[in-house]
Amino acid sequence: MAIYNKIYDLSPVWFQNIMVSAYGYGWKKKRYGGIFEREYHAAKEREAFTQQEWADYEAMQLKKILLHAFKQVPYYQQKFQEAGLTEAMLENIDPSKLDRLPITSKEDVRKFGTTTLMAHTREKNGSFHSSSGSTGTPVQICYSDDMHQRYFALSEARIKNWAGVGRNNSRGMIGGRRVVTDGEGRAPFYRYNYFEKQVYFSAYHISPANIGDYFEAFSKYRIDYMTGYAMSNYILARMFQQAGLVPPPLKAVLTSSEKLTADMRKVMGEVYQCKVFDSWSGMEYCGLISECEHGSLHISPDCGIIEVLDDALQPVAAGEIGTVYCTGFLNHDQPLIRYRIGDQIVLSDKPCNCGRQMPVVQEIVGRIEDVVYGRDGREMVRFHGIFVGLKTVKMAQVVQNSLETITLKIVPDDKLAAEERKMIIARVHSQLGDVEVIIEEVDDLPKTNNGKIKAVISTIKKPHP
Repeated sequence: MAIYNKIYDLSPVWFQNIMVSAYGYGWKKKRYGGIFEREYHAAKEREAFTQQEWADYEAMQLKKILLHAFKQVPYYQQKFQEAGLTEAMLENIDPSKLDRLPITSKEDVRKFGTTTLMAHTREKNGSFHSSSGSTGTPVQICYSDDMHQRYFALSEARIKNWAGVGRNNSRGMIGGRRVVTDGEGRAPFYRYNYFEKQVYFSAYHISPANIGDYFEAFSKYRIDYMTGYAMSNYILARMFQQAGLVPPPLKAVLTSSEKLTADMRKVMGEVYQCKVFDSWSGMEYCGLISECEHGSLHISPDCGIIEVLDDALQPVAAGEIGTVYCTGFLNHDQPLIRYRIGDQIVLSDKPCNCGRQMPVVQEIVGRIEDVVYGRDGREMVRFHGIFVGLKTVKMAQVVQNSLETITLKIVPDDKLAAEERKMIIARVHSQLGDVEVIIEEVDDLPKTNNGKIKAVISTIKKPHP
């Protein structure tokens, strides 16, 4: 991958588009080949389940993953034994008795994810994919082809289809990949993935000066729907609106990664003349929440069991904020049981008019990250990619106090090596251009009043109209 990235960085735009398309072809096969069609049709059929059928399904899948973890995964063998859990006891644990099982933390996954959290017997073609998490805690998740296809079958059925789109529609995407590698950058600020009919927009060059280039791509590639970071999609739509640019109507906007506010939904709906749909998952693929055509957020019980707990690990009542703990059903190679994923939601006790007997979520509390501003007027969020693949980094926070300076507060496992510092600075420059980067190694990160750590803090006011 390092060689691929180096070649990409040095290539002209036309060849970068070829490389992006070739990369997309591989991912399309990985996601939609193999068992995808079978899993997709099964997911659609389960949407008609009664509450009892869902309860029976959850109990069966829970028993399956617990016994698999007990027999195959050293980490859980030890954890279950320490908790006094035998194979016979696991045979009889149903979703109402999950509190008997130990919690799995992100730090556990960071330490043991590639070793004792892996099953002895694994599915074919597994590979690790890194994420730094919202505050830099790096975890590596193993994706087999079958696991990928199980998840994307659910994603197709529950996220895309409920919004009236599917894998054959063209889409625009704003995510974390640096498709335009230079921080200063020159147009075009997007690359085209031919095999997936995907326009991948740079999240790091959205500014009034560049907005015309982003706009041209909508007509050029006949985009059906937009997806990706909620805040970045909102910033793009807002800049279209402020510039008086009217893109062709879309079928839908599908957002993720940050909290979708009412104002974001309103602006994107007006600009793209379509409905905006929210969803929640995570790169661990052990839980899924998506918005149906009636506007309700539903938990997909076939992705995994989602517990919503308070600080004492007790279930919260409907209408109260709680922290999400996931027991995933899709990943057999690296199962995650009662995994504290870190996000918060509010459950609802009201049924949805769509008729599906799938739990309803009142609100994905999520997070609203501060926006970081560039001197040229660009606006961006989601800086966690700066720390991806750096195993020394336990947690990190980005602080902007001026347009000229970015401070990175890093909690390291050990002292950062000079090469790691150099890589971090280069990644910041690739997003923000020529700014001064200050790296501070700290013992801990400051918490907000509710005990959370903000990934990005910006103390400056919006410098541009």
